Amino acid sequence: MNFQHRKRLILQTVDERGSVDVRELADLLQTSEMTVRRDLVQLATAGLLYRTRGGAMKVSLATDSFRFANKAALNADRKDYICQLAAQEIQEGDVIFMDCGSTVFRLCQFIRNKRIAVVTNSLPVVAELLTSDVTVNLVGGEVDKDRQAIHGLIAEEHIARYRANRAFMGVDGISLEHGLSANSEKEASITMAIARQTDKVYLLCDSSKLETNKYLYFAPLSLFDVLITDTEAKPDVISAYRKAGITLIN
Repeated sequence: MNFQHRKRLILQTVDERGSVDVRELADLLQTSEMTVRRDLVQLATAGLLYRTRGGAMKVSLATDSFRFANKAALNADRKDYICQLAAQEIQEGDVIFMDCGSTVFRLCQFIRNKRIAVVTNSLPVVAELLTSDVTVNLVGGEVDKDRQAIHGLIAEEHIARYRANRAFMGVDGISLEHGLSANSEKEASITMAIARQTDKVYLLCDSSKLETNKYLYFAPLSLFDVLITDTEAKPDVISAYRKAGITLIN
């Protein structure tokens, strides 16, 4: 396959998915990861996409990379499928943590009529649940305007005052070799704080994040109890996770 053909497929894939990693592109193009990286450098130099650690994303997302609406809209069908499965795990009367992840946000639509309590650092989650049957507890602290979330030491101290039956959290990257990884130290710290205060931790992770590694490795796979993903995950990846002892729902 020549460069022009690869270029068309790469740009089409980035446009459809918003972001993509090198391994996925190599599989799609049936070429080496080295070739993909070389192609991405050329396309980034031409301003046609934005290079990320391990892949690429649409320029429109990169220039507004943390805008919550953009992140929530990526892979929306996959996220809704994951959240429907997650909602089935919640019992009436539960106290649950919800972090500021864009996948976790989409859980709101499936729990509006449940009589539960939600502790969250996410401003969009609070706004979405204010007119529902859910009791909402907003974590206090410093507001990150771009992520529309509360982070920092005070937020972590707030979380430490509560105990939850379940926590629903997202992650930027997950791999069998390196565990959980994040794009931000602030989000990693909140994830750790929530996990410490929860009986059962659910990781909501669409299949595009499986076997990807991001900027900061922050926790082993033992941090969570259940991984919920979508049906587009590769069968060999699902099998490997289950063989590693991970409880997985998809």
